[in-house]
Amino acid sequence: MASEITYAEVKFPNASPAAAAEVPPKTKKQEHHPQKYPPWLPWLISLLLLLVCIALIIAFLVVPLSPSDEEPTALQQKFTEWQCDSAVPQGKGRGWTCCPKGWKRFQKSCYYLSDDRMRWAESEQNCTGMGSHLVVINTEAEQAFLTKELLDALGRNYYIGLRARQVGQWQWVDQTPFNATAAFWRKGEPSNVVAEPCVAIHTSSEIDNWNDSRCESHYRICEAAAVTV
Repeated sequence: MASEITYAEVKFPNASPAAAAEVPPKTKKQEHHPQKYPPWLPWLISLLLLLVCIALIIAFLVVPLSPSDEEPTALQQKFTEWQCDSAVPQGKGRGWTCCPKGWKRFQKSCYYLSDDRMRWAESEQNCTGMGSHLVVINTEAEQAFLTKELLDALGRNYYIGLRARQVGQWQWVDQTPFNATAAFWRKGEPSNVVAEPCVAIHTSSEIDNWNDSRCESHYRICEAAAVTV
């Protein structure tokens, strides 16, 4: 006799109602939380900004009052003692115009009146060796200044930086174009002869005091740009 098979429906209380296959749960998106900074960081940033502002103030106000970082001129390399005058009103900042001790200053130039005599070529070499050149006269004011200074000088004739490469063709040592209308020749000068290619100032109260001459031994006037600090 065959046994009777009985079917019964059994329900489990925690079972999923339909799950033929278990589906893996979706991965949760990672939540982004704002990063927390230490409370002292804003103070540090403020301090750095303050330091930058101070550095900029120093750069614009203090640095211009300091001596220039440019390479020293030939004149500065030759001399250690200087005479300086303020080139700007007091309290207006930097601006001292300096010449070597014993030199004369007029406007932006320094002048050396020698106490010994040399030929013209040697005179130019001597000036060059001091970081200068034989004087080049550009204005009537400059000529008047030198004329006045020479009244108390030792010699009668002082070489300037003017010479004729050919008769009547005058040339300044610094290649400044010669302006015949701004020359200060004595009456009857220049002679314009081959034997007198060099030019000297003859000590005189008259502003027109240049004369061409032989390139023999005379005193000299050297000129260099004044130094500003």
